Formats: sequence, C-alpha cells, structure tokens
Amino acid sequence: MALSGILTEAEIAAGLQSCQAADSFNYKTFFVKVGLNSKSKDQLTKVFGILDQDRSGFIEEDELKLFLQNFSASARALTEAETKAFLAAGDSDGDGKIGVDEFQALVKS
Repeated sequence: MALSGILTEAEIAAGLQSCQAADSFNYKTFFVKVGLNSKSKDQLTKVFGILDQDRSGFIEEDELKLFLQNFSASARALTEAETKAFLAAGDSDGDGKIGVDEFQALVKS
C-alpha cells in the first residue's frame, strides 16, 4: 500500500520541499503541507501501517529516522536531533515508540 493512494504527488512534493535542509524538519509543517492533518482516522491508520515497516504495531526511532523516505525514496534521512524531537513529540506515554493512537493525535495536533 503506497502513500500515493492517500496523498497526491503535489502534496508529497510540497511536504518534502519544506524540509530539504538538514535540521529543517518540523512535523507540524510537514503534516499540513502533505495534507495528513485533514485525513480521516481510517486514512491515518493506513499511513501508520506504511510507516510501521517491521509491523510491530509501533513506529520506533529507526523507522522515524527514515520517515521521509516513505514519501519519496530519494528523500533524506532525518538527523539525530530531528528524529529525537519527532519521537518526543509523538510518544505521549513515554514508552520510546509511537503507537497508532499517538500517531493520530500527533498528526491532528
């Protein structure tokens, strides 16, 4: 299941354009640019399933680092600082990973 079924190419391009430079990734800006913040819970659950590459039911730090590459294979990896900030923002229960409910809340925040 590809993200292209949920997001348009233009939305994905706009999101990636907003964070090309290292340490420029802002999850709120990115979610708005790609239009994720306006998607339904069901659509966000599908996106979560794509991001959860090892199918553990959670998005872990190593999966977050490669977050942008889910949108475009040529996108950069997130820096250590970006990854840690993204994880801290999404991990509301402090278990070191982001569950589907946490992901939905983060996108809508």
